[in-house]
Amino acid sequence: MSPFSVIITITAYFAVLFIISYIAGRKADNEGFFVGNRKSSWYVVAFAMIGSAISGVTYVSVPGMVSVSGFGYLQMVLGFIAGQIIIAFVLVPLFYRMKLVSIYEYLENRFGMASYRTGAWFFFISKMLGAAVRLFLVCLTLQLLVFEPFGLPFILNVAVTMALVWLYTFRGGVKSLIWTDSLKTFCLVVSVILCIGYIASDLHLSFTSMVSTIADSEMSRVFFFDDINSKQYFLKQFLAGAFTMIAMTGLDQDMMQRNLSCRNFKDSQKNMITSVISQFFVILLFLMLGVLLYIFAANRQIEVTKGDELFPLIATGGYFPAIVGILFIVGLISSAYSAAGSALTALTTSFTVDILGAKGKTEEEVVKTRKRVHAGMAVIMGITIFVFNLLNNTSVIDAVYILASYTYGPILGLFAFGIFMKRQVRDKYIPLAAIASPILCFILQKNSEAWFGGYQFSYELLIFNALFTFIGLCLLITKDKKNH
Repeated sequence: MSPFSVIITITAYFAVLFIISYIAGRKADNEGFFVGNRKSSWYVVAFAMIGSAISGVTYVSVPGMVSVSGFGYLQMVLGFIAGQIIIAFVLVPLFYRMKLVSIYEYLENRFGMASYRTGAWFFFISKMLGAAVRLFLVCLTLQLLVFEPFGLPFILNVAVTMALVWLYTFRGGVKSLIWTDSLKTFCLVVSVILCIGYIASDLHLSFTSMVSTIADSEMSRVFFFDDINSKQYFLKQFLAGAFTMIAMTGLDQDMMQRNLSCRNFKDSQKNMITSVISQFFVILLFLMLGVLLYIFAANRQIEVTKGDELFPLIATGGYFPAIVGILFIVGLISSAYSAAGSALTALTTSFTVDILGAKGKTEEEVVKTRKRVHAGMAVIMGITIFVFNLLNNTSVIDAVYILASYTYGPILGLFAFGIFMKRQVRDKYIPLAAIASPILCFILQKNSEAWFGGYQFSYELLIFNALFTFIGLCLLITKDKKNH
């Protein structure tokens, strides 16, 4: 696929995206930017959330991971469903009852200002790193397809990418994102279905024979119960999926901004259950695509050194009609910019409301601060992507969940203690407990094989991180009780 074809495809996509963003966000005030004026229809949010949950990392990395872990990722996705149910029926009613703009305001009400700032800063670090990792993968693909052929440096690639994300989220925030994410979900689902169709056709497989070929493949194994020390063991993956969903969605300002934009908590619950079930089937499509891609690569003797390179290499390598490459670019861009745009909006919201403080300020003052923060967040995210390019030494999807295990754990521990315990704690010492937990987790992970007979921690490390924070809060309990 030529660089000009990629540029034309991206330009056409963004032209449509900017039109939708402008129409949806032209009358957005601060409440529209932060929570969409709480007027979003639940079914629109549910459809949009599919694109939000499935980033460019999923789009590229999930098909490539089937050679190593088969369909084992579905074990984690089943955990996602369990975690989403907990969010919908425990956290959502609580957040609506408190009428929160930032979900970390709960920590201030429950514990105090130090806890509030701790939650906000951990979210800021988590979301900035996670969003940078996701966009990094897209920048790598664009570097290969567009910037390298023209001899342009990676830093320019990053600058252009962040400028586009900033532009389409600048005006409307969440109010725009609900509709732009709906477009992205449509592009994402259509692209993966059509890519499966084209590859199956090239392999001379009907729908029935395609399903049987995938089912008969060694790469389609779903459940792993045989070795508890393995990172693929079912219980590890399921629990990691459930707690990751609670932390990365239920306690994530980015994802909860959309859910809190529904008219009431019952509509939000409908949206969440519908979207997570839909997500299961979309991820199943990506895994099926991965098996077909590896079969195609084997038939054509195409050498693939890294799983993340599989889909981009075949889709844009001229093996199929040009439409397949176009569909790949549209799907990748739509999924990646969905995650980046929503992350930028959430970081802007959290930094403006939680860290700088918006209480007591006029609408005009908040707008002025918000616009400056929005531009600043875009610059910081671009710098983070560039640094990650210098340091990257792992698969991207693995990096996302490793980062989540270390950075979302303290947030999960804080909320768990606040909801399930009725005791008050010494607020000023909470940052120390939150910082100590990831350090203890790092020590635990590095020594687990020696200490526990070969046991390797996977993403369930998030649970232990939260547990350490929870224990730390127990040590900080005061004699006074605080009901909520």
